[in-house]
Amino acid sequence: MGIDNEVTIIMQGRSQNEAFARMAVSAFIAPLDPTLDELTDVKTAVSEAVTNAIIHGYESGGGDVVMCCALKDERLTITVSDDGVGIDDIEAAMKPLFTSKPDMERSGMGFSIMQSFMDELEVFSEKGRGTKIVMTKKIGC
Repeated sequence: MGIDNEVTIIMQGRSQNEAFARMAVSAFIAPLDPTLDELTDVKTAVSEAVTNAIIHGYESGGGDVVMCCALKDERLTITVSDDGVGIDDIEAAMKPLFTSKPDMERSGMGFSIMQSFMDELEVFSEKGRGTKIVMTKKIGC
């Protein structure tokens, strides 16, 4: 028997809200009694997605980051979106060590980390209109 639930959080694109997003997703999946590894995986992926929206989407200039979390039959779907600058080339951006901000000493591992900690990752973006990251993970399998 699965637990079905959904929540949407709209937060300002400020670095301090990355920690809030991690804690919110932790509380959201708590009813599924995730393992410590599952909890850490999800929090890390959310941290990367929200940080990307703030640093790359809004180029630290602010705007809203929307995080939607949904549970259906132990399957967690997290969508993180922004209305920022968008990604020129998603395929290139998803390659390990690619960064559009080398001057900020960014590692270029955000999408690789999200992919490694979640079961599925999809990225949708349009230049000048923002980016949407959709991540899914089965909890408790």
